[in-house]
Amino acid sequence: MKVHIRQIPQGETLHIEGEEEAAPLDLQEAGATPISPLSYSLDVGLSEGGLFATGRVSVRVRMQCVACLNDLELDIVADPFSLQTELTGHEQIDLTPFVREDIHLLLPPHPRCDSGAACPAGAPRTSQHPLETGASAWEALDKLKN
Repeated sequence: MKVHIRQIPQGETLHIEGEEEAAPLDLQEAGATPISPLSYSLDVGLSEGGLFATGRVSVRVRMQCVACLNDLELDIVADPFSLQTELTGHEQIDLTPFVREDIHLLLPPHPRCDSGAACPAGAPRTSQHPLETGASAWEALDKLKN
């Protein structure tokens, strides 16, 4: 996903959107197989010798459940996606490494198919993050006494 610097109006942003092949994201090294193209909708602009981009990127992947070893499909969405980088003197900048990093960070390290339904393996989840249960992130702090 390359952006040509000269296409960006001075003092404004350029809106780009579309789909591209997900292979450059190298998701296989994280145990994920892309099953859709990479979708993006970004606003790109120039500021103080740098380039910035904000918007949304997403890809659908297939991973293997760590409990039952069945395949599951997940939508990996970076919304909001944002980046800022220096201009390197080139006429175009490749956004792929930045998108790749954000998508990799969003992949679950231990994917489970029981996030919405029971896993066929019947293995119960051993722990849940407090935010997954709807608890406030500040609830534990509120219980502390001064």
